[in-house]
Amino acid sequence: MKREIKTGQHNIQAWPVPDNLEKELKQWLIARARAYELRWLLAHADDGVIWGEIRDDGIHLSGDAFSAISPPLRVVTLQQARLFGPDAELLLWKGEAGWLARVIQDGIGENGEYYDESHLLWGDQAEEHKDSFLRVRQGNEGLHQALPLLPNAQLPACLQVRHYLAYDPDGQAYVAYSRLVALYEGGAE
Repeated sequence: MKREIKTGQHNIQAWPVPDNLEKELKQWLIARARAYELRWLLAHADDGVIWGEIRDDGIHLSGDAFSAISPPLRVVTLQQARLFGPDAELLLWKGEAGWLARVIQDGIGENGEYYDESHLLWGDQAEEHKDSFLRVRQGNEGLHQALPLLPNAQLPACLQVRHYLAYDPDGQAYVAYSRLVALYEGGAE
């Protein structure tokens, strides 16, 4: 499949993380999501994957809907979290010296090249729906996850990923950084 290289403005910047993240994690994430109009959360923790969706009344988490297959969002087990939407992504990760964050925002900053690609998510069979999360299963492997999708979602779901390009001194292109853009249903676009 040929990749379509596009040109557009984007900006990447570090974002301060509060010292008391343990007490303010959800509120901090909600505030950042609203500031950048971010809709989804994908977090990786020591004890599993956590999906979330930002709604008018706050953040809804897969662990609240399906605690048997998705852990709670806790700083003590969190490795990284990505809040994302069409125009930006906030990445929060645990570094050696503590928590770090960065924001990539499209539509402002310097012009650069990028391309988008779709990543299929496992889960080809819908099982149950609660609080706008759809528990899906992959074949007979026993793999489950709870995605923020409607009950009649066409599976498999996909993540749209944007890769920003840079060039080395010899003029060879490489992916400098990537961000999540959207979660959608129905396989690759």
